[in-house]
Amino acid sequence: MYLDFLIFILFYFLAINSTIGYGYLIAHISKINFKFFDISFLGLLGIFVLLLLSYISHLFFSHNYMHNSLILIVGISSVIYFFLKKKNNNLIKLNIFFLLIFISFIIFKSHDDFSYYHFPYTYYLTQTEIVLGIGNFNHGFRTPSSIFYLNSLFYLPFIKYHLFHIGAIMVMGFSCYHFLDLINNGLNKKKYDKFFFLSLFFFVFTVIFFYRVAEHGTDRSAQILIFILIIKLLRIINFNIGIKENIVEILIILGLVISLKAFYVLYLVFCLPVFYYFIKDKKLNNLILIFKSYFFYLFLLLIINVIFVNYVNTGCLIYPLSITCFEFFDWSIPLKEVSLMNDWYEQWSKAGANPNFRVENPEHYIQNFNWVNNWFEKYFFTKVSDFLFGLFILILVFLVMFRSKRKKLPLVYKGERFIYIIVIILFFEWFYNHPALRYGGYQLICLLIFLPISSILSRKSNLKNVIFKTKILLLIAMTIFFSRNINRLINENSQYAFKPLINPFYRITINHFSIQNKLREIVNNKLFCSSDKTQCVDNLGINVKEKNGYKIFYREKN
Repeated sequence: MYLDFLIFILFYFLAINSTIGYGYLIAHISKINFKFFDISFLGLLGIFVLLLLSYISHLFFSHNYMHNSLILIVGISSVIYFFLKKKNNNLIKLNIFFLLIFISFIIFKSHDDFSYYHFPYTYYLTQTEIVLGIGNFNHGFRTPSSIFYLNSLFYLPFIKYHLFHIGAIMVMGFSCYHFLDLINNGLNKKKYDKFFFLSLFFFVFTVIFFYRVAEHGTDRSAQILIFILIIKLLRIINFNIGIKENIVEILIILGLVISLKAFYVLYLVFCLPVFYYFIKDKKLNNLILIFKSYFFYLFLLLIINVIFVNYVNTGCLIYPLSITCFEFFDWSIPLKEVSLMNDWYEQWSKAGANPNFRVENPEHYIQNFNWVNNWFEKYFFTKVSDFLFGLFILILVFLVMFRSKRKKLPLVYKGERFIYIIVIILFFEWFYNHPALRYGGYQLICLLIFLPISSILSRKSNLKNVIFKTKILLLIAMTIFFSRNINRLINENSQYAFKPLINPFYRITINHFSIQNKLREIVNNKLFCSSDKTQCVDNLGINVKEKNGYKIFYREKN
């Protein structure tokens, strides 16, 4: 009766621990000092490694059962070996934490984009090796995220495709446990500084506001990781301890963030304060360490793979940035269509379109600030205002719990003002070009609020019962997390008769397989093949031909 549930939870933990195993393995091979890496960051390192494996292997193989089972076995063998060797109880604690947040992983109804292109793209990775021009099938296939490549590695016997949302829970789980580790270090050392309060803010915000993993998509994972990035950047600028390891951490986080969403390449600007202070403080050796690190070249390799996938899917290095597109390849998306899609994304993010509404003159609407009044009416006074109200309550709780009339001299961290300026610049770029919370708004608004409030709280002295208050705050956050997920499951049971203990898998319909079925139909359809059977065309105008062993899907250019 409960066999499916037992299989589901078994593979959930196998996937998580296999990922940690790759983190252990690469950290050991690269001779990183383990004392600077908590267990959760080994998990993020494991994700980074698996992404590299996924991108590279898909050039030659589909991510089928055999391929993925081998990857899983290597990861599990590694985590067992290092656990027995190091006897690290933190691995057990981390698994307990993932057990606690498992409730958010049980879903029946995912977000709309999941059936549109998240699932189909991930499934495509499991059925065939790389093909050229896959972006001609679906607009979503033109903007693939690295999280699809991660999820595709957990297409496994028995569980099949029911772990295609595992990447989001791993990013959230590893990140939140990392925040807990930073919080715990602050409590143990009685060091209630900016990093302590930032970590506390980031954890509480993530489990309360991002409680529903089904809604994470490709956006929220990147935004959670940016929280970690800010902490790491401030630490490497201000503390001359574990520089090599901090460099590795920053490279890993930046690689993950940029690969998750192409426009986050803008966040490379956050590295400017690091370069500036390394040069200003005459720490050129630290600067050289960046380029001597193996992980700098692994970071470049990951970014190159992401760009290459964009290129083979669409003919663009970064879609839909038309300046990066090459129209002369067979499979290239026409530049006119690229520009139209770029305008469409901008129109949508500026509240100029939704399933039931379209502005009359899109080209005029998105120009300058013509869209602002409508955006405020249809978007700000619904989603943004609700979000800001929630943040206001959160800030109020922090200020009340950690209130103190006594103040100490403010501690100004190097690079802090620099980072403020960068966040403000990125905020205006976000507001002018793509002012939707999911497109980078969440973390930018949070940073604009959390950074100064953390400074205010860290300046208070004679704080009483900090350990008790922190534990109460964490307990409240987790209680809200459980309550909201329990309420979600009750609603899904009421609306869809979802019974997770009997069948814990998310809903699958024929739409989830539509792209793969269409791809297979075009290849196998002999009715539209030319006499030499090297070129076929389906009734939607998509052609296929083979060159050097690779399939190329394309449309006739006008």
